[in-house]
Amino acid sequence: MAGAAEAILRRQRGVTISGLVAVTVLAWAWLLSGAGMAMAMAWTAERVFLTLAMWWVMMVAMMVPAAAPTVLLYARAAPRPHSGAFLAGYLLCWLGFSFGAVALQVALEGAGRLAHMEMALSSRWLAGFVLVAAGLYQFTPLKSACLAHCRSPAHWLSRHYRPGVLGALRMGVAHGAFCVGCCWMLMLMLFVVGVMNLAWIAALTLLVAAEKLLPRGAVVARIGGAAFIAWGAATLALG
Repeated sequence: MAGAAEAILRRQRGVTISGLVAVTVLAWAWLLSGAGMAMAMAWTAERVFLTLAMWWVMMVAMMVPAAAPTVLLYARAAPRPHSGAFLAGYLLCWLGFSFGAVALQVALEGAGRLAHMEMALSSRWLAGFVLVAAGLYQFTPLKSACLAHCRSPAHWLSRHYRPGVLGALRMGVAHGAFCVGCCWMLMLMLFVVGVMNLAWIAALTLLVAAEKLLPRGAVVARIGGAAFIAWGAATLALG
């Protein structure tokens, strides 16, 4: 009986890992293909939809690797796990962030502050402000609290476990909210370097993973914050 249960758990874990890998690979493949962003200047309904899809898929590509240990922990610890629902709840939070990012992109472009092709800020002053703000956020209590949750979700999962599909969905949403709180300013830095700058997307992905998964991740976050402040200050000085 115990052997059969162990075999089921191994199978579920294998399915969960395969699903996470597939989601991440597909997201990166779509980004590498250009994410359908060869489009006209005007903000048509098609462009809004494709831009929203671009942001959300980008968030999937960047955040799922760092969230994978939490999803796997839930899949292993829950009596009857619903890992797909947990992951869906997590990604719904990043969909909400993506709506906000698209709204900001539309506003910046309308104000003439965003280059259309590069999707990067055209104002050095604004770029410097974003960099300094992102760096300072790395030192705030909110960042520290959200990062602490993302780095050690086991205690939270044990206290807030909810059974069933809807319970898993709600837990995923709650975990996703902490991750958005932890990383939203890092994501907005893409407006500085270019929203579709793949090298920086990869670099920020590694930074997020390092913050959440390395033993001294909180120190990594502060080092990154100091670097962003220095970068922003230099940008402002040259502006």
